[in-house]
This record gives sequence, C-alpha cells and structure tokens, in this order.
Amino acid sequence: MPRGDLFPDIGPFETGYLPLSDGHVMYWEQVGNPQGKPVLFLHGGPGAGAGAVHRRFFDPNVWRVIIFDQRGSGRSRPLGELEANTTPHLVEDIETLRKFLGIERMLLFGGSWGSTLALAYAQAHPETVTGAVLRGIFLGRPCEVEWFLYGMQRVFPDAHAAFEQFLPPEERGDLLAGYLKRLIDPDPLIHGPAARSWSVYEGSCSTLLPSFEAVSAFAQDRSSIGLARIEAHYFNHDLFLPPGGLLAHMEALRNIPGEIVQGRYDMICPAQSAFELAAAWPLARLTIVPDAGHSALEPGARTALIAALDRCRNLT
Repeated sequence: MPRGDLFPDIGPFETGYLPLSDGHVMYWEQVGNPQGKPVLFLHGGPGAGAGAVHRRFFDPNVWRVIIFDQRGSGRSRPLGELEANTTPHLVEDIETLRKFLGIERMLLFGGSWGSTLALAYAQAHPETVTGAVLRGIFLGRPCEVEWFLYGMQRVFPDAHAAFEQFLPPEERGDLLAGYLKRLIDPDPLIHGPAARSWSVYEGSCSTLLPSFEAVSAFAQDRSSIGLARIEAHYFNHDLFLPPGGLLAHMEALRNIPGEIVQGRYDMICPAQSAFELAAAWPLARLTIVPDAGHSALEPGARTALIAALDRCRNLT
C-alpha cells in the first residue's frame, strides 16, 4: 500500500521501560522534536500495541510524539496479562507517563480503542489536554461489541463464518465466552490458534478493499495474543467504562477542541458512533472520509488525519 503522504520513517530519540502498578512494565518512546508540541499516541485494540508506522503521521519538526504500549500490549510486559488491566488502570498509566516525562499539557491522538481511551482520559484529566484527534470512533457500548461479534456478518459473511466456525457448534451461541475460555488458557496450543482466528477476523474486516498486508499483520503471534486476549477481556467487562458510558460525561470536554476522522465504510466501528460523539461535543469537527474503512493507513484516512493534526499545531 503506497504511503507517500506519511512523513518519512524516523527512529525515536528516547525509549524506556516504566514500572507500573501490579507488576506491569510499560514500553514508551519519544519521536520527533524534543522541543516540539507534545502529542500522545494511543493505539487500538485494546491490546494491539503500537508500531513504527504510527510515528509517520506526525511532522517531526513540529511534534514531540510520545508513543507507548498499553498494559499487556506490544513491547510492554508481561504480554497479554489481564490482571489489573482495566480502563481506569490505563488512564492512570497515562498520568504516570505524563508526569514522568514532565509534560504539562498534550494533544491526544487515537483511533478505534485509542479513541475510547483518549475520551476516558480527557474526561478524567481535562486540564492536561490541549485537544484530541480521534479516528474510527468506538464508544465501548454493548451495541458496538454486539456488532463486532455478530453484526459484521451482514457485510463480511465469509470472514464471520471462519470466525464462528473456529468454535465447536455447541459454543457458537456465545462467541465471546467460547473465545475467552481459549484465550485465557495457559497452553499456547490452545490460546495461540484462538488468538489468530480472532485477529484475522478483525484484520479481514478493517479495510475498504481486501488487504493481505493488514490481515498478515493481525495474524502475527505476538500481536494477535495481546490483541485478542485483552480485547475479549475488555469486551467481557463492558470495556470497564463508567455508568452511562462516555457520552454521558462529555461535559468535561466542553472547552477541549476535537477533530473526528471517520471512514464512511468503517465496518469495525460504524460511523453512527462518530456522528453521536460529534453531536455531544460542540468544539469537535467531524470529517467523513468517503473512500475509507477502519484502517488509519487507507489513503483517504491518513490524509485526513495529517490535515487534522496540522489544524491542531497551534493549540495551547
């Protein structure tokens, strides 16, 4: 997939591992201009982890980019750990990292689950947020989880059939329970295939046009274990969100500007949630990308995200 409108590959100017509570250790890195405007990248999933390509959304002359892998994800340790892994833990981890790096205020940039976590953090700590650029909005509501587990078969019946048929017939009435039982099994011969099946399903539905690259990335053992296990864990607990969900607490963002970028044909996180978020957030601008699905790397989506970041460069 050509990515000519992303910024060139760049390595971090600083990396580290930060001890957290309950035995978790966070991988973090900083990229771009050490004197630039702070922006925090929040990866999806939950559990997907961040990658080198995510650095390329940010103008390295403008931004001081902080990227980290959430608890149990990517390079953070231990991989796939569910103990003490909830949304409030992740919100507190962001605060721990912000204070460790000496950052007063920062822009938030996140897609999919990253948009969920960005909203949860901004609602808890609005005083530290200059603005937010959010993509592929996921509000963590039961209807959105139900869509992922069952509704997507209306558009991707082949991918869903493979996802469903991984389980024996007697367990297909509750896909989440069937997968979660296997994903938390300590035997790699049990949790490994389940993780790949879950992740390939997600990857197969994430782009407007079929993408072998996307499916292959989702199928990698290390990324699939973190993604599938943690995602199923969060789904099983209503994403550990507050009563009433995120939309009930948007008053906290009344003075925070936002950019919402949404693929028209996003099948993982349908556009309705983006419209509802925009309606509840007076200072947010909604951009619908007419030729994109869920992935941030689709041409229209990445162009819109870079434009949104450019509009945020003067926020203080």
